[in-house]
Amino acid sequence: MSSEQELLTKWRSLDKEKQQEVLDFVKFIHATMVKAQPVTPVNKYQLGKRLRQIRAEIVFSGEQMFTQDDLEK
Repeated sequence: MSSEQELLTKWRSLDKEKQQEVLDFVKFIHATMVKAQPVTPVNKYQLGKRLRQIRAEIVFSGEQMFTQDDLEK
């Protein structure tokens, strides 16, 4: 049995509350791995590109952008 199959078999035998705990733990582990990635020029470029895309979507939707005062509040 592979590790994946073993994990699924054991996970399915748990009640819903325990399944959620396992899922939360896996999400936590995944999040720590993502945070551990070094910042590189490519990562910065991709982030900047995505932020500009989000800004354009907000502007297009007609939503008002936050002012500096809004951000400070």
